[in-house]
Amino acid sequence: MTGLPTVGIAEVRAAAARIRGTVLRTPIVESHAVSRATGARAFLKLETLQATGAFKERGAANRIALLSEAERAAGVVAMSAGNHAQAVARHATLQGIRAVIVMPRFTPLTKVARTQAFGGQVVLHGDTLAEAAAHASELAGRDGLVFIHPYDDAGVVAGQGTLALEMLEEVPELDALVLPIGGGGLIAGCAAAAAALRPGLPVYGVEVEGYPAMAQLLRGEAVHVGGPTIAEGIAVRDVGKLPLEIVRRHVREVLVVPERAAEQAIALLAEGARVVAEGAGAVALAALLAYPERFRGAAVGLAVSGGNIDARILANVLLRNLLRDGRLLRLHLDIPDRPGVLADIATRVAEQGGNVIEVSHQRLFAAPSVQSAELELMIEVRDQAQAALIVAALEAAQYVVRIG
Repeated sequence: MTGLPTVGIAEVRAAAARIRGTVLRTPIVESHAVSRATGARAFLKLETLQATGAFKERGAANRIALLSEAERAAGVVAMSAGNHAQAVARHATLQGIRAVIVMPRFTPLTKVARTQAFGGQVVLHGDTLAEAAAHASELAGRDGLVFIHPYDDAGVVAGQGTLALEMLEEVPELDALVLPIGGGGLIAGCAAAAAALRPGLPVYGVEVEGYPAMAQLLRGEAVHVGGPTIAEGIAVRDVGKLPLEIVRRHVREVLVVPERAAEQAIALLAEGARVVAEGAGAVALAALLAYPERFRGAAVGLAVSGGNIDARILANVLLRNLLRDGRLLRLHLDIPDRPGVLADIATRVAEQGGNVIEVSHQRLFAAPSVQSAELELMIEVRDQAQAALIVAALEAAQYVVRIG
């Protein structure tokens, strides 16, 4: 494709020099728990440790460092409902540059507050990201601000590529890189760096099933995306023109993962690696869970690209994962309404090693008889075998038990 700027290893190395000292060189660690679960040697690049909790700082810091004196005096404007907003706000403020951040009106207040805390002047406009982007462009033209695109910008792409530069410097024996794709800035920069540092090294992108825009474009299809997703950070319809061209040249394949794999990846990172990741930050691992044969036995570098997940969503994901794994047992019992029954049931559950974590006891509305009651139990168990022992113990005592 003609007319697009070049991003290669020279630009990525220059970006690394510019952002040194203002962006954390995050650790890359081999997770034995993740490796056991996936069958691959999993090396996690922990971008969750950045000041704003995500990799977006790399591109924002580099792009802001490239501003001319006149541009610095004018200020910058960006559009984002999340990590890019905070990254631009932080690095502009560090340089004493005015940063206007346009966010859709639906943006959660916590994200607005974080962006303001990093020094950004937040403007809430529009009901969609597209409307917010249009307003940001309008402000750029009206006030002479420099628009910093979240992914379709050579300076941003080069900055994101420093992630792969660090990974391959520290773990040169990696057999593959796996990175999330939203607009494409991260994978484009990383793929450009990897192509020079390790020619032939497979680089895989990952999209979630509701938003496979890059995969559709690579297949020559029209883009059709939409619906709720836990990976809202990569829920993008319009990928960047520059990232698309780089992906065409340097990315082995774009893998599409189901929502369930993304949730499982969040839970595995939290429980196994003790890493809190947002949905978009966990999809690289989701690819190993969804396509195990492709990576079995390989040393794989995974970008855990962000950790800004709502606490309530994280809690729900962990509970849903416990249910899927059979580590939460939900029982309904019809019991006689007399003293001592609850204590008897609790004792029988405890004798089998179960831990009752929630009890609902209904006499008036759900019970089939005035002399009975309905009991609902949520029990924490080790596995499905222990769950079966608990059910058998209750049935042996003549309780009527329904699972689920």
